[in-house]
Amino acid sequence: MTATKTNEREGTRAVLRHSRVSAYKVRPVLDLIRGKDVQRAREALQFSERDAAQLVDKLLRSAVANAENNDGLDPEGLYVSACYADEGPTMKRWRPRARGRATRIRKRTCHVTVIVSRLPEEQLARLEARRAGDASRRARRVAGGRQGRRATRDQTNADERGEPTPPQEGSEGGGDE
Repeated sequence: MTATKTNEREGTRAVLRHSRVSAYKVRPVLDLIRGKDVQRAREALQFSERDAAQLVDKLLRSAVANAENNDGLDPEGLYVSACYADEGPTMKRWRPRARGRATRIRKRTCHVTVIVSRLPEEQLARLEARRAGDASRRARRVAGGRQGRRATRDQTNADERGEPTPPQEGSEGGGDE
C-alpha cells in the first residue's frame, strides 16, 4: 500500500511561501491544530502565545475562505486534515567578528501549507448533536438557576413574615429515623 503524498491530499489548501520565520518555530503551532475542527483550531491559535500562531491563523482563515468560495463547502463542517511547514530559501548575510574574521548569519524562511477538508458524515452528525445538546443544557441551566433563586426568595420572604418554612420536595415531615 502506498501512502498519499502531501501534495496529493484531498481538500482545499492555502499556502504561504517565503515566510520570514523559521520552519522550526512554525511546526509546534501546526501541531496544535492538526486534526481539529476549524472552530477549535482557531480557538487554540487565538490563545497560543507564539508569534507564529498569528501567521497560521491568517492562513487557516484563508483556507476556509477558499473552501467556501471555490469548493462551496460549509465552513462549520471543516477540519484541518493536514498542515506542514517546509524550509524555504535561506538568505545568507555576513557579520564582522574579531581579528578580521566574519560569521555567517542565516535568515531562514519557510513555506507553510494548511489543508482543510469536510468532516466525515458521522462526525458531522455528532458535532450537530453536541451543539444542540449544549443549547438545551444551557436552557436547563438557566431555568434551573431561576427556580433556585425563586425558592431562595420564597424561603427568605417566609422567614421575614415569621411563617413556617415550606417543606422541600422529596423530604418527609418526620423526625430522625
